[in-house]
Amino acid sequence: MRKMANEFRVKFWGVRGSYPVPGPSTIYYGGNTTCVEVRAGGHLIILDAGTGIIGLGYQLLHQHEATGEPIFATILFSHTHHDHTQGFPFFRPAYLGSSTLYIFGPKMFREDLKEAIARAMLPPSFPVELEELNSLKIIRNIEESEVIVFQPDTPEPMVWNIYRQDHTPGPEQVEIRLYKGYAHPKDGILIYRISWRGHSLVFASDTEGYVGDDARLINFTRGADLLIHDAQYTEEEYAHGPRPKQGYGHSTPQMAAQVARLAGVKQLVLFHHDPHHDDAQIAAIEREVQRIFPNTIAAREGLELTIPLGAEMAGSS
Repeated sequence: MRKMANEFRVKFWGVRGSYPVPGPSTIYYGGNTTCVEVRAGGHLIILDAGTGIIGLGYQLLHQHEATGEPIFATILFSHTHHDHTQGFPFFRPAYLGSSTLYIFGPKMFREDLKEAIARAMLPPSFPVELEELNSLKIIRNIEESEVIVFQPDTPEPMVWNIYRQDHTPGPEQVEIRLYKGYAHPKDGILIYRISWRGHSLVFASDTEGYVGDDARLINFTRGADLLIHDAQYTEEEYAHGPRPKQGYGHSTPQMAAQVARLAGVKQLVLFHHDPHHDDAQIAAIEREVQRIFPNTIAAREGLELTIPLGAEMAGSS
């Protein structure tokens, strides 16, 4: 952990939406559902727990076995649809008694986050219940009016109310702000902005554009180094075809590029690829969007980016 205390790094473990799609046509971009690893100031932050979190869990387990250091991780759920939670029951660090997991996400349909995760693991759906996992799990709902703060050298995140508590982040604090998006059925999603040392990334999965653009999201994203934005449907799929996808709660790559352009971000990553899009189609989409917003890349498993931007490492897990 100390080795990465001065890094702000992002690694993609799962980049698909809806359901996993392993096979020869998805080898390059990958077939796992959503999971992004963020390292900032020595803290491990995991965005969503689709099937991509399984590979991340094994890597963390190997590091634990090699160093003997306990695992501390903060998991942020955008929402609790299946493709964003289905990997959590297979996240190996959750089975270690020495692991500590801080888990945050929205309350949906009047159901607490802990209830939603536990319900997905109840028999006969899964043989191990949430409470049977040996790790220490601190699970709580999080709201748009709150901010998550990590102090240097302290793994436990603090949650402050932005209206009731005076918070001026220090230069070494990692700060996570929230934006509640309503353009995803049926109870919206949370979008996260992670900031450290004057730099930031925004994770905006499962959001859909509006006529006249999403002004609130643009303001929330303004000036970010990196925007990870939903780009599931092509314009043809979204507005035409036998079953137009308008209103399904996902964006086109062009919508993502428009947010990036108007918000003045430095880099756009297209994310939450449709399971029907093979490697060739995603590569074509990437080239098309680069004509609108040149600093665009399509997310792929194993892609690593460092912030400030300037170094891309196309490794694999």
